[in-house]
Amino acid sequence: MENVIPVAFGGEIFVLARDGVEFEIDKIPGVPSGHVKARGIIYLSNIRMVFVASQPVGNFSAFDMPLLSVHGEKFNQPLFFCNNISGFVESVVPDNQHRALYSTHSFKILFKEGGCGTFVTLFFNLIASVRQYNQGHSAAQHDAAPRVDPLQASQTPFDDMMHHV
Repeated sequence: MENVIPVAFGGEIFVLARDGVEFEIDKIPGVPSGHVKARGIIYLSNIRMVFVASQPVGNFSAFDMPLLSVHGEKFNQPLFFCNNISGFVESVVPDNQHRALYSTHSFKILFKEGGCGTFVTLFFNLIASVRQYNQGHSAAQHDAAPRVDPLQASQTPFDDMMHHV
């Protein structure tokens, strides 16, 4: 799986990629115990994070995390281990499926080769912008669709964020 780059959605811009990360995620179907730990690259865009494993683990080779679906995120700086981001991400539920069939995943991104400073700053700024954008549109469309399309988050002001990193 060399040089695999996620395909961008319309209006999506990948702003950063970090190689040499270790990614942990739980509740993955088709993997013994459901827990995956893999090394690879994490890509950050204005609407999502995408982890791409350098070597597949069973049938697991990549994981997509829309920023609207991430919550409980924390930046951790342990004394004896790598700096990391941990949190939870809601499963993307297909339109014809029931939400109860899909669990919330817990994740951890460990920066094994450094380079977390810029990533962490952009990540938290993008999360805040996406939430602010979503909150404004949810309030304006309260009686309309209860869910905002994650692709609409592409209007986040990431150009401004790049100047403040």
